[in-house]
Amino acid sequence: MKKVITYGTFDLLHWGHINLLKRARELGDYLIVGLSTDEFNEIKNKKSYHSYENRKLILEAIRYVDEVIPENTWEQKIDDIKRHHVDIFVMGDDWKGKFDYLKDYCEVVYLPRTVGISTTKIKQDLFSVKNG
Repeated sequence: MKKVITYGTFDLLHWGHINLLKRARELGDYLIVGLSTDEFNEIKNKKSYHSYENRKLILEAIRYVDEVIPENTWEQKIDDIKRHHVDIFVMGDDWKGKFDYLKDYCEVVYLPRTVGISTTKIKQDLFSVKNG
C-alpha cells in the first residue's frame, strides 16, 4: 500500500483544499493529513476560525482522507513519515523547495495550487463585505 501525507490548517475549507486532497490521494492508496493544532497555529501566527476538533471532524468526513493526525511542530514530519511508513509527502507548490530535505525519507511532490481561491482571499472578501 502506497501512503501519502500532507499538512495544513484547512480552515474555512474550500474547493482548493478539496482539489489538493483529491490529487494527493490519487498519488497513493492511503492519505494522511497532518492537521495543525490550535497551539501550533499560534506558533505560526495563524488564527483559525474553526477549532482543531472541528477542522478534524470536517476533514474526516472527506472521502479522500483516510486518517487525520495532529501537527504540533515543524520538526515532527520526519518522525511522522517513519512512524506511518509514508511513501510520498505532498504540499502545495507555494511551499516548493521548503521540504526537499524530506527526500531522504520519501518522495516529495509539490502540487499546483487551485487558481483563484485561498483562505486568505475568503477572509479578505468577508471583511470587505462586512465593512462594505
